[in-house]
Amino acid sequence: MKIRKANQTDAVSIAQVHVDSWKSAYKDIIPDEYLKSLTYESRTKLWENNLEKQQVYVAENNNGKIIGFSVGGKERTGNYAGYSGEIYAIYIVEEYHGNGIGKMLMLPVMEELKQMGIHSMIVLVLEDNPARYFYEFLGARRIGTLKVKIAGKELNELVYGWDDLNKKLM
Repeated sequence: MKIRKANQTDAVSIAQVHVDSWKSAYKDIIPDEYLKSLTYESRTKLWENNLEKQQVYVAENNNGKIIGFSVGGKERTGNYAGYSGEIYAIYIVEEYHGNGIGKMLMLPVMEELKQMGIHSMIVLVLEDNPARYFYEFLGARRIGTLKVKIAGKELNELVYGWDDLNKKLM
């Protein structure tokens, strides 16, 4: 397993992980018609654009195939006093869950934030997404709940925070 900075040529592979992860992670949470509408092509365009502006990290399996990614930066809303950073996205292909890859993908984002002088961060996760327990395991505490609407369905999105990025993740 290898974690590295993504480059422009990774956009297609990141898009595939993104779409496949949404379809598996959000099955029975987000309406099927929305999940079916997600395409590699549209997400590739999104990631081509994102890769120009953001630092993205990818996880490669032993064959060099991208099986996960993470991206973060400054907290985007300003609504969480004391929290200056944010994990914007972290997705791993379902068959690789439970192998420590999530933690491996969080570490470079946390290091990047610390280099920016940011020592706390949040992540938003749908309440029904079991990934929330991953964040709890890594020491995040719940600091808020938001109502979001995706494809006409109202969902709860939980806000988790880490007060001190200098503390070792569990």
